[in-house]
Amino acid sequence: MQVVSISSLKGGVGKTSVTLGLASAALSAGIPTLVVDLDPHADASTGLGVSLNRPEQEIGRQLKAARKADLEASAVLSPWTQRAGQGSGQNGPAPVLDVAVGGAFGSIYDRPDLRTRDLKRLKTLLDRTGRYKLVLIDCPPSLNGLTRMAWMASSRAILVAEPSLFSVAGTERTMRALELFRNEFTSGPARAHVVANRYRETSTEQRFRLGEMRKMFADQLLTPVLPEQPDWQQIQGAAYSVHQWPGEDARRTAGHFDELLRGVTGTVAARRPRQRATV
Repeated sequence: MQVVSISSLKGGVGKTSVTLGLASAALSAGIPTLVVDLDPHADASTGLGVSLNRPEQEIGRQLKAARKADLEASAVLSPWTQRAGQGSGQNGPAPVLDVAVGGAFGSIYDRPDLRTRDLKRLKTLLDRTGRYKLVLIDCPPSLNGLTRMAWMASSRAILVAEPSLFSVAGTERTMRALELFRNEFTSGPARAHVVANRYRETSTEQRFRLGEMRKMFADQLLTPVLPEQPDWQQIQGAAYSVHQWPGEDARRTAGHFDELLRGVTGTVAARRPRQRATV
């Protein structure tokens, strides 16, 4: 099981959009996947079409009872799987995309002074799961306890950045913080990657910053660079997978995330037939 945390120091760079895009690619590839929504705002849960009306299922409550809680039992099946199943016909196993639902309760752990035993709570939960081949953790836009808890549980980390001055500087600081974390705990992601998101080729500033990122992060910068997707707000507002959305822009974006997923996981899986949305 590969556990990948998706982090950013700066909000508004599309961290959750990258998480959802990777989840969409994993579903399309038939990879049994769990999305852990550690951000108390629960945007990933909303984007995956999951109801937030059952507080007992919140990941924060599972973390509090980490020694006894059953993460698989409390996870919710994303409605994305129903459309994916319709697109793949009746043959083969049912698609798996579960969500450990986010919520405000988890914010009790989003502080800078967590003890080591608290940082291990998510790892303790994940170590008892056997249903998934991939876990994607959507972290809050900070370096407090919840992000550090995700790093403790992860085999890889993705840092999301826009090609802009403040975002690139924040990503460099996050990379240093991650290295300090690994040195302190002799644990955490074995590899760290950077994803450049919301790139606009027509912007002189963004072209300059992307060149800066390539020099700064070298082979840690994953390909492809993710361009601005004009339909993202509509896709996420409808709680759809990008692989299930009609149109050429969505098809190209889906292809970018397929390539990105292969770069992150090293996994090449046969894609399910794509189910077009009816909107």
